[in-house]
Amino acid sequence: MKSTLTYKGFLGTVNFSAADKAFHGKIAGVTDLVTFEGGSVGELIKAFHEAVDDYLDLCKEAGKEPLKSYSGSFNVRVPRELHGRAIRVASARGVTLNKIVQTALEHEVKGAHCYMAPFKAQTKRKRSKRAG
Repeated sequence: MKSTLTYKGFLGTVNFSAADKAFHGKIAGVTDLVTFEGGSVGELIKAFHEAVDDYLDLCKEAGKEPLKSYSGSFNVRVPRELHGRAIRVASARGVTLNKIVQTALEHEVKGAHCYMAPFKAQTKRKRSKRAG
């Protein structure tokens, strides 16, 4: 089973391990590896919130941006036929292939539940200890 959680604009991906009888997760979209776990849904959500809060505190203390920065460039592998159709559509519309791909991605991710909101600075709070 795989699911997601959101908190303060961060996305946490979650897996259930039957062998461990626990939920394991990590924060997506950040440069560092930030993990959390819980034996119940309540514990998992609490651990996720604590992981995000701790991560924000550590980033603030280190003076670094908490969200991963993206270059805006990536490779996409598609079937030859789709590539050819996309080129023809772009040509017919008088735009580039990049514009066709950008438009398709914007359409696909519009309103998606896993969207990460832009980071906003949090007020300083007392740091809590995570359950181990």
